[in-house]
Amino acid sequence: MAERVEESKEKVSMELSDEVLKAMEVGLAFRDYNGRISSMDFHSKASNYLVTASDDESIRLYDIQNSLCLKTINSKKYGVDLVCFTHNPSVVLYSSKNGWDESLRLLSLNDNKYLRYFKGHHDRVVSISLSPNSDYYISGSLDRTVLFWDQRADRSQGLLRAKGRPAVSYDEQGFIFGVAFGGAIRLFDPRLYEKGPFEVFYVDEEDSEANVLKFSNDGNKILLTTTEGHVHVIDAFNGTIINTFNVKPAMTYGSTLEASFSPDADYIMSGSGDGSVYAWNVKTGKVACWGSTDTEPPLIKWAPGCLMFLTGSSELSFWVPDLSKLSSFAGSK
Repeated sequence: MAERVEESKEKVSMELSDEVLKAMEVGLAFRDYNGRISSMDFHSKASNYLVTASDDESIRLYDIQNSLCLKTINSKKYGVDLVCFTHNPSVVLYSSKNGWDESLRLLSLNDNKYLRYFKGHHDRVVSISLSPNSDYYISGSLDRTVLFWDQRADRSQGLLRAKGRPAVSYDEQGFIFGVAFGGAIRLFDPRLYEKGPFEVFYVDEEDSEANVLKFSNDGNKILLTTTEGHVHVIDAFNGTIINTFNVKPAMTYGSTLEASFSPDADYIMSGSGDGSVYAWNVKTGKVACWGSTDTEPPLIKWAPGCLMFLTGSSELSFWVPDLSKLSSFAGSK
């Protein structure tokens, strides 16, 4: 059930700024989960659709424009850990969480049928990224491999070995992909990945464990989080570290330190090991922090094209600006 804290009927236009971020608060929350949310993803084209996975073994589809949960599908046999949309908003790819079957599965949300199984990993899958312009995707696992897949084939199309936990990501155009482990980000041409990376950026200690790797929408910046509580923002062209923000590391084994670029890539939203949510200005540093009674880092996703971000923990929360806190709108009523 969704609980709406407060909603303004006014439609306003505003740009993202430090002031707007400081005014963010939870405007809507779904509190009917029976476990922690482990993954969430927006569809790249039909961006009003959101899919989540939870420790209660459920996959849920939302229409965020109308604040509705459209469907709940249970995966009791295999469990569910990571989930993401394919190019078809009615088909998702997800990883298992049962400890005995590390297959990836292609699932139709329309009729709850499996379309394909992808077998190849031998330990928990910790990172998945789909190519934005093809049916290919890549996955990284605790078995220290990165596998390349075609959604139309059962078996992997290629393999890279990693010396540590790998985080993987395509850029927004699909021209390159990155693999992070051991304190470095390696950039590959998808057509020539077998020849090795064309660029390597060293951003942290060699024993650093990568959590999340992301490219900004414009492709100019890379975001990397680590288990040590570092949130790095890197220049995607020359590897220069633009800024590094430090939060408390996750205390629970297997927890992921999440972070997300704002649509304009000028801001970062990140979690923290103490459950807090942080807002960072990429150039100047901390803008705001919201505390929590939680003890694990929340998931964080910025809603495409909106002044709204989402957090996922034991509940799904929608954060929007409280207009009464903004000087430019405070006296407009």
